[in-house]
Amino acid sequence: MSDKSQKPTIEPLENGPYIVKGLESMKNAKGEDIPTKPQMALCRCGQSANKPFCDGTHKSINFSSKKLSNASLNKRDDYKGKQITVHDNRGICAHAGFCTDTLSSVFKLKSEPWIDPDGAEVDAVIAQVKRCPSGALSYSIDGVEHRPQDRDPLIFVAKNGPYAIQGGVELVGHSFGEGASTEHFDVCRCGGSKNKPFCDGTHWTVEFDTDE
Repeated sequence: MSDKSQKPTIEPLENGPYIVKGLESMKNAKGEDIPTKPQMALCRCGQSANKPFCDGTHKSINFSSKKLSNASLNKRDDYKGKQITVHDNRGICAHAGFCTDTLSSVFKLKSEPWIDPDGAEVDAVIAQVKRCPSGALSYSIDGVEHRPQDRDPLIFVAKNGPYAIQGGVELVGHSFGEGASTEHFDVCRCGGSKNKPFCDGTHWTVEFDTDE
């Protein structure tokens, strides 16, 4: 029986896979359970023939886990409205598109500023911020920042996208960006992110195809 007081961990190895320990729940893009083990190695080079698990391909392709971004985007911007302030860190956005697709009156593509906190009712803005899988978005009301989510540990393997981590799984050996959530965040599995281990949306531009 597992120790519920012990948080699961995910450790990105240098030039290698993610080592996951103590996780009991992992799901695929269809919401189906993926069997877990007390310790697992998950692919992050994007080339394993046994995705989402590592098969050692990172060695033959000389995968590099080096962070290439200059951290210029790894900062939080505040968008103040009459009743709510939305915070956003572009450097860790996975570009899942939930915000722009679902609430385009607030989250506006090709506009500046791209977030209009007064573009919808406060409850709708809050609900949308909570759907952000990467933790790039958060919000404050009356000067108090809210991060109310407290869920069971889970890794969701997104189709052609990142590993969406939730439930406070501990990321070992890496610091988070300014204002980033530690309850939920996305880590790269296409191998191309410039902000490794975090996803920066590169899977879209490289047309990452997991064929899972």
